[in-house]
Amino acid sequence: MSMGSAGLFATLAFAIFFQQNFHTIKVDGKSMEPTFKSGDHLLASKAYWLIGELRDNDIVVIEGELPGEHLIKRIYRQAGEKVDWANIPEDYSMAQDEFVVPSQQVYLLGDNREVSEDSRKFGSVDKSRIIGKIVLKRWL
Repeated sequence: MSMGSAGLFATLAFAIFFQQNFHTIKVDGKSMEPTFKSGDHLLASKAYWLIGELRDNDIVVIEGELPGEHLIKRIYRQAGEKVDWANIPEDYSMAQDEFVVPSQQVYLLGDNREVSEDSRKFGSVDKSRIIGKIVLKRWL
């Protein structure tokens, strides 16, 4: 293989790797203010072996209920962790035991709690819905 074709092959391999492991996301709404504003462009990745496993406080993008819809939220708690009473789901009775995030799920909150529709409204979310963890904000 010549140097030119080796470089082309490496470029193609990197492009395929990037396309398979990273997604660009445009922020739409106020739920993550002041961290992100509507119109910001973010880079998300599910290549956890490269960027680190999911942890509390990471910001993730999840698939919404509608096709093509996505939500950007912060991981508040993960499977097996307790959620404090101020942030439990709306439909959870305080008469029950403490709310513990179910296996293979995460509990998500928006940074702008007053306007965010998050796990307090729709409950914990299955990890399979995570598109990726935010790794970069494009500054304009």
